[in-house]
Amino acid sequence: MSVIAVLALDGAPGHHLTTPGLVFGTACREHPGVDYEVRLCAAPGFRATGGPGAVLAVRPPHGLEGLADADVVLVPGHDGPRAGRPPEGVAAALRATAARGGRVAAVGTGTFTLAAAGLLDGRRATTGWRHMEELAALYPRIDVDPVGTVVEDGPFSTAAGVFGGMDVCLRLLARDHGRRVAGETSRELISPLHADADSVQEVIDREVAESTGLEPTLRWIEERLHLPLTLPEIAAHARTSTSGVTRRFRAHTGLSPLQYVLRARLREAMRLLRETDLPVEGVAGATGFASPAALRHHFRALTGTTPRVYRRAHAAGPDSADPPRP
Repeated sequence: MSVIAVLALDGAPGHHLTTPGLVFGTACREHPGVDYEVRLCAAPGFRATGGPGAVLAVRPPHGLEGLADADVVLVPGHDGPRAGRPPEGVAAALRATAARGGRVAAVGTGTFTLAAAGLLDGRRATTGWRHMEELAALYPRIDVDPVGTVVEDGPFSTAAGVFGGMDVCLRLLARDHGRRVAGETSRELISPLHADADSVQEVIDREVAESTGLEPTLRWIEERLHLPLTLPEIAAHARTSTSGVTRRFRAHTGLSPLQYVLRARLREAMRLLRETDLPVEGVAGATGFASPAALRHHFRALTGTTPRVYRRAHAAGPDSADPPRP
């Protein structure tokens, strides 16, 4: 049996606390041999879930001791301060989980808790799109992924909010039991309750198959970030129409094709700033931005800081001073 410990911090959305039980419970019910215990644990100071108008009184049966033997610790979003220390004992418990080889995952603003514990320094991570700039500004040693889907880096997984909890759980399930089990569990969870369920399911299956077929086009884009890329060119490579490729990109990445290109260019610019001495002008040219000013504009919009400050922060050692202000 694998133990999934869900760590409730004050103000955690109720669906973040119940989604792991829904996903792993469904997998256990539908697939013999799949065995999980989902354990709800309260962090110090936990009072209730949700915000104004959506407060639920929940009394988790475990405290931080419930994390001690967990295979996975999942930190949902919460309403607590995103800068500063987590509740007493939380950071140490998360570090202990990672130190003994356990996996640690976070959803939405839960990523800030992992960041405050120092677990994400030098790693890729993501959070809800409303908080990406804040995460990048508070923790410049984290490579904030702007796409906002599930990001895995070593034993750590992070995702955006709302449906991010389900995405993380399905990804963990796939790691443990394969993509078929995760896919069938996902299909069970989203099966429509309509008279025409079969036809709707066929549409879902077709879109999943189509999105999988995007991988060659995504690699093609990554190899051509320095070139101007248009929507018709991307559609031609994917062998579909512009409307078809847009639908497939949104299903696969949550972004339009050109939004994906912009995010990919920014990720590559971040890598070049961290790993090379190429001047900002050279970074702009190498990543397909029309000018250094265009790079700076999009970079600040995404990260809340400038390329120069980002490079300086990532060149600093682990004992450097406080993170530079944007």
